[in-house]
Amino acid sequence: MATIRKRQWANKSGTHEAWLLNYMDANGKRHREQFDRKRDAEARRKEIEEQIGKGTYRPDAATTTLRAACESYEKDLSTRKDRGEKVTPEYFDNVTGHMWNYIAPDEERRAKQKGKNKRRPDLFKAGIGDKKLAQLSARNVGEFRDAVRKSGVSVVTTRQILGTLSRVLQHAIASDLLAANVAKGIRVVGKRNEDAKKITPPSKAAIAAVIKAADDTFTVKLTFAAASGVRASEFHALRWRHLDLKSGTATIETRVDSKRQEDTTKSKAGLREIPLGAHVVKVMKEWRLKTAFKKDDDLVFPNSKGKFENHKNMRTRVLTPTLKRAAEAMKQQGKFFEPFGWHALRHFAISTWIEAGLAPKTVQTFAGHSSLAVTMDRYGHLFPSDDHRQAMDAIASSIFANGA
Repeated sequence: MATIRKRQWANKSGTHEAWLLNYMDANGKRHREQFDRKRDAEARRKEIEEQIGKGTYRPDAATTTLRAACESYEKDLSTRKDRGEKVTPEYFDNVTGHMWNYIAPDEERRAKQKGKNKRRPDLFKAGIGDKKLAQLSARNVGEFRDAVRKSGVSVVTTRQILGTLSRVLQHAIASDLLAANVAKGIRVVGKRNEDAKKITPPSKAAIAAVIKAADDTFTVKLTFAAASGVRASEFHALRWRHLDLKSGTATIETRVDSKRQEDTTKSKAGLREIPLGAHVVKVMKEWRLKTAFKKDDDLVFPNSKGKFENHKNMRTRVLTPTLKRAAEAMKQQGKFFEPFGWHALRHFAISTWIEAGLAPKTVQTFAGHSSLAVTMDRYGHLFPSDDHRQAMDAIASSIFANGA
């Protein structure tokens, strides 16, 4: 049972009083907290007794800040990164960027960051790093989410920031600093259609024009990417041992991040085998004869030294000029050309699979999506409407026919 008593004392500055809360936790350890006002002590007693009764009381939660929990999580991530335990340098930078730019803004740490994590022009003012873990509530997290969105951060990035916050709190729970994760279940809802934009892949005419405008080496890259639908990270990690040009398949099992660190695909669904058409097989056989890097463990699309190619450089120095030449060629033919990025080649490949009549589940498998829901959310509008109509007819018949 927690008790409250009044404490009075005098010193050179005058007479003072405070309210002392004394209680014993479930392990028999005594604790004492002091408050200036009796009502604050009463509120804390009620909270403590409820937590002890539920078995959720953690003494360190009252003194540990969220900033300290972030520091602990960063240290854990750093150790796991050094051991190669599914923490890539890119992931580490993203997570620490979320912590020190938003959750617990820190100017000194922010100054040391590189790339996209330094893009904010000023320090975020609505961080919650100074809150004690015991004081953190779902309402606090909701207000933090709203402040992040109000600052202009997108729905997707806000979700990632809250995901990092949730993992920080989960780590605190594992460290016995906290009993409940108040960030779980906090949703980020954007404006209508803000994060539900339909994907519009490039047209066949546009892809053909770009391939025609490319040099021989880039033609091979464009052809493979537009046919296989692999992600850029998977494309640059592809080795000749991943290609079976006899059976016409590509096995996707590795990826390389922006820091050119190689790892397995980001999810189990990413481990997959993609069939290649006869034309693509022919192109790849010719490329293997031509390239200086043709051993099984050599990269299929390396830089001039046989190392991982810098994707950003490839986009800037090769893709962009090629797109401009293609646009000019189509303009001379009186046709409109809509510029697109490298990732649009993946969208194009998936759209051709759908057009060819592949089942949604097959498209999901070849694309390496984590679930069928992801495939349908992004590409559902590309599936033939007749198939949708037939499916609805079948459902309606099975449910309502007997009662008609």
